[in-house]
Amino acid sequence: MKAGLFLLLLAAGLGLLLGLGGFTFQRAEGLSYLSDDPASCMNCHVMRDQYETWNHSSHRNWATCNDCHTPKNFVGKWATKAINGWNHSVKFTTMNFEEPIRINEMNKRIAVNRCLDCHGAITAQMNLHSTDPDEVRCLDCHGNPGHQTQR
Repeated sequence: MKAGLFLLLLAAGLGLLLGLGGFTFQRAEGLSYLSDDPASCMNCHVMRDQYETWNHSSHRNWATCNDCHTPKNFVGKWATKAINGWNHSVKFTTMNFEEPIRINEMNKRIAVNRCLDCHGAITAQMNLHSTDPDEVRCLDCHGNPGHQTQR
């Protein structure tokens, strides 16, 4: 009898957890984050400025959010999306985030590497004699690339 009650409580708990998780995923438009559609970034109001400035930048013609903010390889892209998705959902659910939002070090490294994927030939000339891969610091000159309309 105790085993049956335990299994019933376990099933009810799992059902509740899955139900709440599914409801939250649907309510937060979770499937949209699996796409490459930049509009999905606007599901959270704190991304509105980033989306709008990207939408008016030259990068709009060449790159989506994922092109600049996730690694090029399949595993890296989805691992980054999973880590960021978890972190964002926790921060937004608990309302524990700064405005304007700031990029963290992991995501900054990814973005700089993605800058170099497209613009590496140009930066190679700048660092012709350097052996330090961090010598070119895109953000030193370009501050917030892809998200600026005018300087």
